[in-house]
Amino acid sequence: MEQKQQYITIKGTKDGLTLHLEDTCAYEIILQELDEKLSTNLFANSEGALIPVHVHVGNRYLTDQQEEELRTLIRAKKNLVVDSIDSEVISKEKALEWKRSNEVVTVTRMVRSGQVLEVQGDLLLIGDVNPGGTVVAKGNIFIMGALRGIAHAGCYGNKQAVIAASLMKPMQLRISDIMSRAPDDHYPEDGNEMECAYVEDDQIVVDRIQLLTHLRPHLTRLERRM
Repeated sequence: MEQKQQYITIKGTKDGLTLHLEDTCAYEIILQELDEKLSTNLFANSEGALIPVHVHVGNRYLTDQQEEELRTLIRAKKNLVVDSIDSEVISKEKALEWKRSNEVVTVTRMVRSGQVLEVQGDLLLIGDVNPGGTVVAKGNIFIMGALRGIAHAGCYGNKQAVIAASLMKPMQLRISDIMSRAPDDHYPEDGNEMECAYVEDDQIVVDRIQLLTHLRPHLTRLERRM
């Protein structure tokens, strides 16, 4: 008799159960086999404690409805509970959102008093930020010009974000939820050394931009070649 092909691999770990679901067969086949395998007594817990289940679906895209079907099926089997469902693919909408959050947005303009410039990724501003002007970015902020206004990097909680400017004379610096106002005499007007601001020990520190190579070695997307 020909042996039935198995599309699901179940492994027990110290963190619970890991389910590897084949990504080349129909979704309905996966549901049927999963129901059969989890209906055995092999995964019963005599103490009645919940067993976390980690599901890996490979290169299969699951809709929200399909994810909920998997969770419901697994929850119905004794004391199993889904801890995570991991897929190697994402929807077009999520891919575009990721792209917006990680791209460098280049803007050539002056940000005047009362104006707010906000981007979802990193900001490269070629121009000045005047007093009363504000620039905000989910990622890093690089200003090829004078920063005399307000700059807020990592605005959604990224404390690894940095702020750099050709002339650093800000009214206020913010990285994530940490705020700092530079002293009036911190930078001479005739200074010509580009500087950067970063978070260290929950405080904003301003120093030479050359330090970024050591402080944020993964800042660049290009690998260093010998």
